[in-house]
Amino acid sequence: MKYGLIGATGKLGKEVVNVFADHNHELMFTYDLNGEWIEKEPEIIIDASLPEVFNDSIKFVEQFNVPLIIATTGLTDDNLIELKKLSESYTVVQSYNFSVGIQVLLQLTKLANEKLPDWDVEISETHHRFKQDKPSGTAKMMQEIFGEKVVNTSSLRLGSVPGDHSVNFAGLGEVLSISHRATSRITFAEGILKSAEFAMKKESGLYSFTDVVFSK
Repeated sequence: MKYGLIGATGKLGKEVVNVFADHNHELMFTYDLNGEWIEKEPEIIIDASLPEVFNDSIKFVEQFNVPLIIATTGLTDDNLIELKKLSESYTVVQSYNFSVGIQVLLQLTKLANEKLPDWDVEISETHHRFKQDKPSGTAKMMQEIFGEKVVNTSSLRLGSVPGDHSVNFAGLGEVLSISHRATSRITFAEGILKSAEFAMKKESGLYSFTDVVFSK
């Protein structure tokens, strides 16, 4: 696979480069703080950057006429509408978290919410000090499970934590906690690779990492 990477010099971008190289995929295009570099036209674009360059990502997808994997957090409602529009012509996989474990956490949270509708619920998430958006994109995915129910969410920004997420259900006399801890960004890069391989085989459309993980 010949791929392009937006945000190649970032923490996640560097892990993507390493993981893709381990699987013999070739980096052909980058766009980051150092500017634009191209060797050959890529077959797919990976966006592991910030919302500020969202429009550039769309431009490159259209320029190269290729699928997009977007791992950017902090996207606005307008950004998501634009991705939906883009997916009418291109294959797009969008997620705020490319961890397989988080996908299982989301499924378990759905089950707990169905079985424990009257219990109190709180969500908590912790990330490194440099993460700007609060709550995290993953926490927002967790919130969506509860629909219109208001669920308090606490956010901490500490040290170099890649990502901790928990949801706590409490009844009278018992507490159920479902947690996930990312110990390395490698897990996200592996998920992005899985998504890229998925996207290369799919028709145009907007897909989530849930689609990637649970597709048959």
